[in-house]
Amino acid sequence: MTSGAAPSDDALLVLFANGDGQAAAELTTRLGPRAFGTAFRVLGNRAEAEDVAQEAMVRLWRIAPKWEQGKAKVSTWLYRVVMNLCIDLKRRQRGGHVDLDAVPEPEDPARSAAETLQERARWDALQGALMQLPERQRQAVVLRHIEELTNPEIAGVMDISVEAVESLTARGKRALAKALAGRREELGYGDG
Repeated sequence: MTSGAAPSDDALLVLFANGDGQAAAELTTRLGPRAFGTAFRVLGNRAEAEDVAQEAMVRLWRIAPKWEQGKAKVSTWLYRVVMNLCIDLKRRQRGGHVDLDAVPEPEDPARSAAETLQERARWDALQGALMQLPERQRQAVVLRHIEELTNPEIAGVMDISVEAVESLTARGKRALAKALAGRREELGYGDG
């Protein structure tokens, strides 16, 4: 790879397909944590999210030789694979139904004691509320408000219209706000 401006994900994938191992390392550094984070927020289980992220990256490496530069964004393609793998995993595990009681609480990296307790309470509250949403709403909310994808990108990932994305995210946000409304003070979000 050359020095200077960082190459795009698209360019890195093409470089990897042509045998550049450094390009693979750079893409893994850029996209691996995002794939894991998305899977974790959708699944609520660290081990399952790690498996999904790893499988998504493996699939990316497999399609690299056939990648058509400029046709799609690599990150959008990867988000779609992650979502599909999450959906497949949930269907296999629960026969198409999500058993919310079986979803373990997520782990949180350590910080100072006070920050850890506050952030853990906030994360647990958000994750718990996310897991109460219908699956498609949860996916749309995670992609839009946590992964910060645009509505057209989400539409591509989820294979739905932009209008459907807007509807899913709006309903998801309302449901999250309702679920968390009575916990503002408890979570350290005072009104004053």
